[in-house]
Amino acid sequence: MAKKMKRPAKARAKSSMKKKASRPAKRAGATKAAASRAKTAKKAVKASAPRAKGPQDVSPSFTANDVVASINWYRDVLGFTLKEKWENEGALIGGSLALGKATINLSQDDWKLGRDRKKGQGLRLFITTADDIDTYAKAITSRGGTLDGEPKDDWGFRAFSVTDPDGFKITFMKPLK
Repeated sequence: MAKKMKRPAKARAKSSMKKKASRPAKRAGATKAAASRAKTAKKAVKASAPRAKGPQDVSPSFTANDVVASINWYRDVLGFTLKEKWENEGALIGGSLALGKATINLSQDDWKLGRDRKKGQGLRLFITTADDIDTYAKAITSRGGTLDGEPKDDWGFRAFSVTDPDGFKITFMKPLK
């Protein structure tokens, strides 16, 4: 008679694990619950992830011939909000204005480089927005602003430009998708 040989214990364990893995889940919602737990765990990892490195924001500063008039233009025509006023001996010398996440700082020219100095040459500020470009352009013109050109599609954006009272060019744009 031939003797029956027993398989080693390790081999039996692996084989029984394979059988368990290939069995369908007993509960109908078992896989959904596991997926939900995995999703919650991923969210927890994202929430505790370290903050992104590198620059996060930029705030240009423009020198104005008449800082009061410029602040009023950014506020009344473009819709910016005056976040901060800078004064020296009771006189307004500048301020910080914001529209969404965009911030622009304005300061009064001290005229040390001459009163005939042209501003804004060689500079254009691009501001990306999530708002409808055409609606924003109409709002600017309805508040007395002048567009450098009507909104148009170019380079993957819908955009238009304005020039501030001191000659600084600003382009507002929204990705076409």
